[in-house]
Amino acid sequence: MLITIFFIILGLLFLVLLLIPFNLKKEMFLFYLPAFLAVLLTISMILYPKDAFDAALNGLSIWWNIVFPALLPFFVFSQVLIGLGAVHFLGILLEPVMRPLFNVPGTGSFVLAMGLASGFPLGAVLTNKLRQNRLCSKVEAERLLSFTNTADPLFMFGAVAVGMLQSPEAGAILAAAHYLSSISLGLIMRFYRAKTRSVSSVDSRLTNKKIKQANIFSQAFSALVKARKEDNRPFGRLLGEAIKESVNTLLLVGGFIILFSVVITMLDLAGLVDILAKGFLSLLSFVGLHTNLTPAFISGFFEIDLGCQLAGSISQAALKEKMVTVSAIIAWSGLSVHAQVASVISTTDINIFPYICARVVHAILAALYCFFLAEIAPFSSYITSVYSKTIPVFLQSVPSGGLPYWYKRTIFMGERLLIVFGVLLFISLTFHCFEKIDHKKIK
Repeated sequence: MLITIFFIILGLLFLVLLLIPFNLKKEMFLFYLPAFLAVLLTISMILYPKDAFDAALNGLSIWWNIVFPALLPFFVFSQVLIGLGAVHFLGILLEPVMRPLFNVPGTGSFVLAMGLASGFPLGAVLTNKLRQNRLCSKVEAERLLSFTNTADPLFMFGAVAVGMLQSPEAGAILAAAHYLSSISLGLIMRFYRAKTRSVSSVDSRLTNKKIKQANIFSQAFSALVKARKEDNRPFGRLLGEAIKESVNTLLLVGGFIILFSVVITMLDLAGLVDILAKGFLSLLSFVGLHTNLTPAFISGFFEIDLGCQLAGSISQAALKEKMVTVSAIIAWSGLSVHAQVASVISTTDINIFPYICARVVHAILAALYCFFLAEIAPFSSYITSVYSKTIPVFLQSVPSGGLPYWYKRTIFMGERLLIVFGVLLFISLTFHCFEKIDHKKIK
């Protein structure tokens, strides 16, 4: 019934478009199409109230049991660190590695580490915060956003590998493919509008020049003290505002999760997922994947969890094909995450278009990396043994929330965060030492 109503309305809309001038067509798409889609969604919810309620309840359960307790500590932690000047400190220390590799300021290392450790949408939230505080330019923020808003490792090792694919070994390959493709994307995005000059870029080059001439740690501590004096908020007020902003952001994220849970359910009931899947069959046949994975790709286009879950349930497809499919879906991350990012960055001048293009490239690279890494069995077995302690956290695709889950996840994320910072700091100090040696030779 719903699909019949949809096609009737769509047909009437098409006839109207044929009868009006081109300028009005553009105006209709900008102003009337969103209203049309909202009305259609409302009608579908009226026709299928129980399904809409169950979908909303499922989205709320995922947000309350998983997303909220997992991200809240890191949201608050990151906001406090920015206010205390720790990000400025890291910006000086890690400028020697972030600028040459990714063409972003050293403060981007904080976003990179937090994004890799904590997952969606913390990378977007912190990039938005850096832009608001004028710690990066518009172009630098767009570069940074493109490769730092990534999935968290527990989701790939636990929920996907163990809960959906029933293969713990797959987690190592999925995580390696995801992060390798993310770093590769960062290296590619360094050339995005590379000739564009900004105040941030000039300041960064001046800072880099000072680093070559002075002790990097003294420069970093000076930046920390200066930033703390400029902020000048008492710690109690800083912590309170950090909690308030974090909870508001997580409420926004929860709203999008619930909304897209309902939207995808309505699309499925309307039969639109099956219709879109038929047009996707030829593409899957061309790349050599099982055509039964088509519904997973279509669902993953809208929402990451549902797409991964569908891919894992396809018994006809081989595990390797499922892994490639899931890797692409996780890298794309779904329209639900894209909507969260768009809402988060709406308060700044950051353009969402480069981020969307980067997600397409990320999905392609992640699928290719996963395909090749799946052939290297010793590599995947070694990484899985290293991370075996993380598997009991997720024994199902949607674990129940609670203090043990919150504690284990926070500890795990904290460990990953320290590892990423440690690796970046080691590389940065190595680059800095070589720069100082070259500078002395020139003198």
